[in-house]
Amino acid sequence: MPAARVSAPARPVGSATRGTTNPNRLRRMDRWIAAHHRPGLLRAAAPVAVDLGYGAAPWTAVELLDRLRTVRADARVVGIEIDPARVAAAKPYERAGLAFAHGGFEVPLPTGHGARADLIRAANVLRQYDEDEVAEVWQRLCERLAPGGLLVEGTCDEIGRRHVWVALTRSGPATVTFAARLGSLERPSDLAERLPKALIHRNVPGEPVHAFLRDFDRAWAAAAPYAALSARQRWIRACAALRADWPLVDGPRRWRQGEVTVRWEALAPRA
Repeated sequence: MPAARVSAPARPVGSATRGTTNPNRLRRMDRWIAAHHRPGLLRAAAPVAVDLGYGAAPWTAVELLDRLRTVRADARVVGIEIDPARVAAAKPYERAGLAFAHGGFEVPLPTGHGARADLIRAANVLRQYDEDEVAEVWQRLCERLAPGGLLVEGTCDEIGRRHVWVALTRSGPATVTFAARLGSLERPSDLAERLPKALIHRNVPGEPVHAFLRDFDRAWAAAAPYAALSARQRWIRACAALRADWPLVDGPRRWRQGEVTVRWEALAPRA
């Protein structure tokens, strides 16, 4: 009898990133996720989060688990990398609730982790792709979300001082969040260099994201007297002024963290 054939595993979807990573780089995104997605994590039967494209070292996946467990003690994290050498290097860090797997945008979850993820975090993954590829990737990733799940896709600098991300549900993009260490910020438009791929080429006159950053800079300039109190107070006052013309979805509690979140449809690229 001939030996049974063993089919080769499907090739992961996507391509390897540079793999740059630093401890605590994604703290701002994680902090926002733990606050914003808390209801979804609490509703999930056994929450599973994916750190997609964690890079050459597994620090961000380890940190994500620790931060999510402040919300759910039984949260689990799967780090997924398209480079098998990076997966092999991360394996020694596996522990209860933390696993690493080889894959890409198809988001393969290990046995025992369910069919879909309650959270997918994809940080600094799409910067190397073309803008016209983003919608397809977003759709593919959103299809891998469980009901009530969240996809967070964005970009930050090397040490996490400046960060912009888009939050998506299974229905599509919902919000855009700008976050910064305020002491390092000269003006809000400095965050333009960290816009995610869907927006970074749209920071030009005539596009909504350009108008938003322009208005943010104006509000920041008008709030200059509050800089004598702190950069935080200046940011809060600028956000309060910005809310008159833009659909912000958060308030002073999040602004104090150096964040502001805007509805996606207000910043979405024009056709």
